[in-house]
Amino acid sequence: MTNEIEEPAETMTETAIPQRVDAGAVARGRWAVTTVFFLNGMLLSTYTVRLPSLKADLSLSDGQLGVILTVFGAAALLTMQFVGPLVGRFGSARIMRLALVVLPVMLCGVGLAGNVVLLGAAVVLMGMVHGTLDVSMNAHAVAVERLRDRPVLNGCHAAWSLGAVVAASVGAGLTKAGVRPTEHFLWVAAILLIAGVAVGCWLLPASADRGTDTKRADKREAGWRTGWTRPVLVFGAMGFIVMVLEAAVTSWSGVFLHDSRGATLATAALGYTAFTGCQTAGRLIGDKLHERFGGPALFRVNGLIAVAGLAGVLFIPAQLSGIVGFAVLGLGESVLLPLIFGAVGHAGGTGAGAATFLSRFTTFTYAGLLIGPALIGWFAQAASLMWTLAGLLPLLVVVVSNARVMAIGEERRAPKTAAEA
Repeated sequence: MTNEIEEPAETMTETAIPQRVDAGAVARGRWAVTTVFFLNGMLLSTYTVRLPSLKADLSLSDGQLGVILTVFGAAALLTMQFVGPLVGRFGSARIMRLALVVLPVMLCGVGLAGNVVLLGAAVVLMGMVHGTLDVSMNAHAVAVERLRDRPVLNGCHAAWSLGAVVAASVGAGLTKAGVRPTEHFLWVAAILLIAGVAVGCWLLPASADRGTDTKRADKREAGWRTGWTRPVLVFGAMGFIVMVLEAAVTSWSGVFLHDSRGATLATAALGYTAFTGCQTAGRLIGDKLHERFGGPALFRVNGLIAVAGLAGVLFIPAQLSGIVGFAVLGLGESVLLPLIFGAVGHAGGTGAGAATFLSRFTTFTYAGLLIGPALIGWFAQAASLMWTLAGLLPLLVVVVSNARVMAIGEERRAPKTAAEA
């Protein structure tokens, strides 16, 4: 990786100029897109937390469940490649409004599926719509950030995490109460549909990030081959490493504490709880810190905090230090991905350019999330889990060493002094 990235000449600033939007609409759009992140987190977590129930109800084998998990991610990844031109033509708000209506319907389809074939079909469709919403909501957040001239992406990603936690807690309670996935999904879908339609009215107008020269923008941005630029590849590699690290904590932190530190199963679960709690807390204050200190400084400091947390997990052989280390890792890691998302969106310009860059970047982050747990398992089998997690430490250091690339899009948001803050 390199420490220098020039903003690419092919950004869409010359073909997709955002229209003027009044301050009130921008403020409403900021809270609307944050709510969309929350709803998306709720929906995805609702589906995920009931996967064991779906497996039991439909008598799925481990292999069949593996296929279901794979096709969801594959459908999302494939669809993401085509969102950029759609944003350039229609604007992210229109795409989000449609997705917010269709996604709850797809969740109902998953709940109503009576066999593995119908479940697979429903999951593919839901993955496609989820991939579309994932890119368009991040593109919308970048448009809000640009118009508001203040960072918002940390708060958006914090809202996603909070939505996921709420849905997981509700799902666990309903599972314990014996509520079947079908009934659970139908009620959640109804709530999300009503909320999605309501919040869709407050999104920015389509003109905020739709290309003004649609014909020319489409000609340059259409197709899945465009957008694979050097900056996107560098950002993508950084995002991939961050997501592999997060996937490692999600899937393997409990195993590490139990097997390597002798923790009980209940105590081992606290590692991930500490990580996700501190990650969410860090994102809640991340935008204020970003605004005050700037992206590069915040990325560098938080990256070093993450390095310290992971080092503490690995090299201090105690259960408590492992849990504390995962908490510190979550706090440090919290802002890294939102900051990269913002830099990618600003590097792409506006309209289709931003969405295309984000769709390419999200390919890397999704790939890291999907294959990260398996990669950790394969390397742990060949060496050990301890040495496998230790191998992530120099990769994280490489990511932190590229902190200066976060300066893209920062020229209008100079760090504030204490007096100005």
